[in-house]
Amino acid sequence: MEVSDQEKDQEKEMSDPIEINENNKWQFSTQMLVAIVGGIMSLAGVYYTLKQDIEEAKVLPKPPVSEVEFKLKDELIREAILTTQKDVTDIKESIKKLEDRVYDQK
Repeated sequence: MEVSDQEKDQEKEMSDPIEINENNKWQFSTQMLVAIVGGIMSLAGVYYTLKQDIEEAKVLPKPPVSEVEFKLKDELIREAILTTQKDVTDIKESIKKLEDRVYDQK
């Protein structure tokens, strides 16, 4: 199978880098132009909305801790303390039993 001259020229055109200059002709359909403009407008809208939200967040005061949240956190901490105290008591009892066993063996 021999490659024709036309196919060689097409391969050469595809492998050559594209040159951009004033002689190039760009063809855009109206659908493509509308899509590009719409995309740019959407990005600009998102940017300015985000920028406005950030400025608003800088001005707003920090939210206070609600009474319910405080009570729940306090209850959780108290439970943790009581559990830890019980664990420490259990560990002390275990150590005392082990010490008694060691002294009994002597």
